[in-house]
Amino acid sequence: MATSDVDSELIDRFSTALLPCDRGDFRRAAAAALEQIPCAGEGIAYRTLRDVWRGFFRPPEETHHPVGVGSKRPSKLVAGEAIGAPDPREGARSRNQFRAAE
Repeated sequence: MATSDVDSELIDRFSTALLPCDRGDFRRAAAAALEQIPCAGEGIAYRTLRDVWRGFFRPPEETHHPVGVGSKRPSKLVAGEAIGAPDPREGARSRNQFRAAE
């Protein structure tokens, strides 16, 4: 198995992100990979386990949530008219564009 407490801690940390059915196989492969390293430091152990972990990781399936920005779901707020009276300052720049200077 792992050669030190640091190695076993790293293996535990990596295995928590895997599906439960893949954890046992990952632990065996990770221990075998760490035994292959002649000089085991924490950095090289991490990089080795990262590469082994990538072979076992299966990302979750994407699910479409029809709520939020860019949604194709119809919305009364987007489809309806604006609520309330227009602002009296609205269009002031257009009204005053050709006003004569005094």
